[in-house]
Amino acid sequence: MDLVNTEQTVLKAIQKAGKPVRPGDVAKSTGLDSKDVSKAINDLKKKGKVSSPKRCYYAPVK
Repeated sequence: MDLVNTEQTVLKAIQKAGKPVRPGDVAKSTGLDSKDVSKAINDLKKKGKVSSPKRCYYAPVK
């Protein structure tokens, strides 16, 4: 899976969770490798699409 698709999958999983989630939870729910999830979350943070309301938890930016 390329990075754009990984980012979209990760963002959808975070949005679907409805609460701040850890990268490991996203990896479990999507079946993606945790390293790929972490990389996608970092890229999404840089783009302003996700934020970290508390350490190691991520939520979509509304």
